[in-house]
Amino acid sequence: MKPMPEKNNPLSVHLVSPLVQWYRQIRRSLPWREDKDPYKIWISEIMLQQTRIEAVIPYYHRFLAELPTPTALAEVDDDRLMKLWEGLGYYSRARNLKAAAKEIVSTHGGSLPADYASLRALKGIGDYTAGAIASIAFGLSEPAVDGNVLRVLMRVTGREDDIALAATKKNVTEWLRAIYPSGADAGDLTEGLMELGERVCIPAGIPKCAECPLRDQCAAYPHDLWQTLPKKSPKKEKRTEDYTVLLLTCQGKVALCKRPDSGLLAGLWEFPNLSGTLSEKEVLKRLTDQGLSPKGIHSTVNASHIFTHIVWQMKGFSVECESPSEDYTWVTPEELRDDYAIPTAFKAYQAYFLKENG
Repeated sequence: MKPMPEKNNPLSVHLVSPLVQWYRQIRRSLPWREDKDPYKIWISEIMLQQTRIEAVIPYYHRFLAELPTPTALAEVDDDRLMKLWEGLGYYSRARNLKAAAKEIVSTHGGSLPADYASLRALKGIGDYTAGAIASIAFGLSEPAVDGNVLRVLMRVTGREDDIALAATKKNVTEWLRAIYPSGADAGDLTEGLMELGERVCIPAGIPKCAECPLRDQCAAYPHDLWQTLPKKSPKKEKRTEDYTVLLLTCQGKVALCKRPDSGLLAGLWEFPNLSGTLSEKEVLKRLTDQGLSPKGIHSTVNASHIFTHIVWQMKGFSVECESPSEDYTWVTPEELRDDYAIPTAFKAYQAYFLKENG
């Protein structure tokens, strides 16, 4: 893309050098920063979406130990992939990783492509991730714009653009691309912007302006505009859905079933559940209608789980059955613990069963 004329760009090229130098001084030692391996950077960037750095590190090590290359990822069994991802949530990320790995093997010879457009075309890689890989791994002049970067740059420029709008992100990306360096500076600028937003120009609380390398260029700093910037329109209120979760047990095993191949938590294992908040009597009737023969029932735990747009409120029952139904997969406590990936939404029920039977 042709660089934007300077007069139309609210960002100055003079922010690059101080931010790059600052990053090199405060750079944290993280496992995906040990080298510039594009595959490792890709995996880390996907894992870090919606997840804290400290939480990601053990998953990252485990994942790379078993799936060290795009080829290994492309060939892994789906259930094993889900087990490796268990606990990170947003399981569509893992499915997209495998789909992209297959494309990398079939189209790019088993290595991530070294250009933005080809990276962006891979399943699950959006503008931000493509920019991060392109700049950090390959030294290309491509920015990676996320919420942290938007917050920093709205404060630096003093602009009131709504960062919830796609147009704002697009504009900021174009402004940055026009001033972006190449080579090692490109990757360090990308990571420097991330670090600045995570550690200094923070989203909640008073920013640490005394530590900021852009303080002298910042429009917000002298007027305390951090209290009103960035501007962001409110999110839609989450809707609530009620479910009754069933721990169906028989001869020391518990019933599992798979969710549909599309939609929320697609294709993952779960405990059987029914829509609504049901009573013991209603649960027993439903199970009897399914052909099961319940011997006893008692309450387990109530739990809730927050998704991006939905809140699940869950009530639990444990039901001992006379015989296992072929409608479900029945697993031992050991198998449940070691072989089956259970979404975080159901972890309270998994923990309850393992405590009682583990």
